[in-house]
Amino acid sequence: MGAVTLRVGDLDAMITYYRDAVTLELQSHEGPVAVLGRGTVPIVVLQHASELAAAEPRSSGLFHTAILFDTQAQLAAAVYSVGTTHPGSFTGSADHLVSQAFYFTDPEGNGIELYWDRDRTEWSWTHGQVEMATLYLDPNTFIGEHLTRDGQAHPSVGNAIVGHVHLSVGDVATAREFYVDRLGFEATANLGGQALFVSAGGYHHHMAMNTWNSAGSGKRRLALGLGEVDIILPGPDDIGTLNERMSHFGVQTRHDGQTLGFDDPWGNQIVVRTQ
Repeated sequence: MGAVTLRVGDLDAMITYYRDAVTLELQSHEGPVAVLGRGTVPIVVLQHASELAAAEPRSSGLFHTAILFDTQAQLAAAVYSVGTTHPGSFTGSADHLVSQAFYFTDPEGNGIELYWDRDRTEWSWTHGQVEMATLYLDPNTFIGEHLTRDGQAHPSVGNAIVGHVHLSVGDVATAREFYVDRLGFEATANLGGQALFVSAGGYHHHMAMNTWNSAGSGKRRLALGLGEVDIILPGPDDIGTLNERMSHFGVQTRHDGQTLGFDDPWGNQIVVRTQ
């Protein structure tokens, strides 16, 4: 997964949150667009769009952007940073068996997950479905066990990437048809017809779609919140092949020779590019 673009109303406040609380680095800031990430890897692109209104309640769009940290110490440093600078933005935490995750909401209502993966050898699979759960995970205990002095002093040390992107959609059956049957992801988990997890290359999930807050929702109107989701493919030939595949299924695409763009059934913009 590549960077997630967010349309924001208060660019300065959002830069401050993702830089000073989430511990990302401000990689560039040109006019109305700011890019934050770690090292050379962009994670969040903030586009100033103060003319737009907030998204309607229970609409489709972004559920959360999930930022994956290399180590538990790096994750603990980020969780500690958000928890101490913006304690009201914490919404929960869980041990999912494959990962340990902490959830927040940014100042404009966009969901964020900060997480660390267990080694793949510890994941359990049954008939192509990954075993996941939602077990209690105490944030204070986690911080106490993993926040090293080095991590506390330098919370932005270490790598981080967008591990997965979770969307709110109108129904799971349509999501499966689009993201699995058409786009080509593999389904890795289906939670009672209310949530679908999909991935490539045997990961637990690169994307997820749920109806928990958005059942029955139709296409999004232009609003603050999710701008686009980036998916990274190995090379230009892969993008060309995907363009042919999407065209075969009647999906309208935007192909400029370097990137491939299209909308999912709810108007979420997907952009596919090479690294």
